[in-house]
Amino acid sequence: MTTIDTNAVRRQVEAHRQDIIQFLRDLCAIPSYDSQIGPVGERVAAEMRKLGFAETWFDRQGNIVGRIGDGPRVLVYDSHIDTVGIGDPDAWAWDPFEGKVEDGIFYARGACDEKGSTPGMVYGLAIAQRLGLLEGWTAYYYGNMEEWCDGIAPNVFVEVEGIRPDFVVIGEPTRMQIYRGHKGRVELKVVAKGRSAHAASNHLGDNAIYKMLPVIAGIRDLEPQLGDDPFLGHGKITVSDMAVKTPSINAVPDECTIYIDRRLTFGESKEEAMAQVEALIPAAQRGDFTLEMLWYDDPSYTGYVFEVDKYFPAWALPADAPVVQAGVAAASAYLGGAVSTGKWNFSTNGIYWCGKAGIPSIGFGPGDEIHAHTVLDQAPLEDVVQATGVYALFPAHLRRLLAGEAA
Repeated sequence: MTTIDTNAVRRQVEAHRQDIIQFLRDLCAIPSYDSQIGPVGERVAAEMRKLGFAETWFDRQGNIVGRIGDGPRVLVYDSHIDTVGIGDPDAWAWDPFEGKVEDGIFYARGACDEKGSTPGMVYGLAIAQRLGLLEGWTAYYYGNMEEWCDGIAPNVFVEVEGIRPDFVVIGEPTRMQIYRGHKGRVELKVVAKGRSAHAASNHLGDNAIYKMLPVIAGIRDLEPQLGDDPFLGHGKITVSDMAVKTPSINAVPDECTIYIDRRLTFGESKEEAMAQVEALIPAAQRGDFTLEMLWYDDPSYTGYVFEVDKYFPAWALPADAPVVQAGVAAASAYLGGAVSTGKWNFSTNGIYWCGKAGIPSIGFGPGDEIHAHTVLDQAPLEDVVQATGVYALFPAHLRRLLAGEAA
């Protein structure tokens, strides 16, 4: 039977406690919104080199990669190191990049979503290597851009860089539980065409905003009719943005565009979601409307373009899947109590890893997603440190389960 010395991991984690905390503070101090992750990626690479990773590099899109171990099975630790912006600076009671520590909680942009998992992943893999817990594994830390298009970075990692992992751990916040899925989504655009006229003679025009109103109302009222799943929950839909074209503010607008965020639960397809919206367009005006799924083709900060449609499938693993059970075993052993499984309410890179590529994946990370994208972005520092031990133990527990040994 594989020997796993949890106390040896605890000693290593405790020896690196201050390094782990300082590493997180350094990461949050480097702005990385709008997917500008070059400087923060360099900081991560420096830490990986210091800890003895075999190699580090930036992929073509500009994501930072570190490799450690040389076994036949491949494991990826995925943590996106970009963040949303800070919004109104006056809404913050402290510098969002310097942050503050209060009652053991570190408040800063990205502390929760998702820089909080990076120190534990990097140090955890280094500790695992040092203690022989990476036997049989080649492991990668993958610090990537995710905020503007979930899954695009792992899509590049697998299909362009040519590295396909056997298992993935996603570091999005899970409240120190093991998460095993979430809803998917599709992003849609509806355009209504009208006819412009001077506002003083608005009866000569055809107001595109007015034409869109029944569609907006229909979307507002549609949600009770959407699908449901015992684990992932009910489908969701909302109008998330709107744009109008008009010759001037004294004219009838001749075009109105709405953007729709449609969260898909199991049993719902992108085709069904589009058909539901199309059915809301008044039959007599169908020729004045277009409906389409959005595409992402923005260049990354390196100039690399990877085109992908904005369809993100739902995914979930059963609670008894080996990768899930290994996560529960590692977390329970290190944290000293029973650890439950759950799901995210928001979306992660799991939409590609497991949803599109079929790679068994779990989530584990410090923080609570309710603080993501808010001016209370935060992570408990003790959880950031303790997560390190779980990340260190996980490869050995997964190897044990895959070998048929009892957890």
